[in-house]
Amino acid sequence: MIFCALCDLPIDKTAKILNINCNYSIRRRLYDLGIIENSLITPVYRSPFKDPTAYLIKGTLIALRNDDTSRIIVSL
Repeated sequence: MIFCALCDLPIDKTAKILNINCNYSIRRRLYDLGIIENSLITPVYRSPFKDPTAYLIKGTLIALRNDDTSRIIVSL
């Protein structure tokens, strides 16, 4: 099993969210978007300047900044 930060996950590579190490307000916003432990998430597009990245989670495409996704640990 390989672990990495969500921001380091290659495009079109699906991973399972293991841990979200953010402060309460950011964690609450991520939970509201469906980003919770044991969910599958896939980066589908990175902007030309590498930030933000669009992720597919639970049938929804959302854009997140690298600052937020660097604190989300996933496993491949």
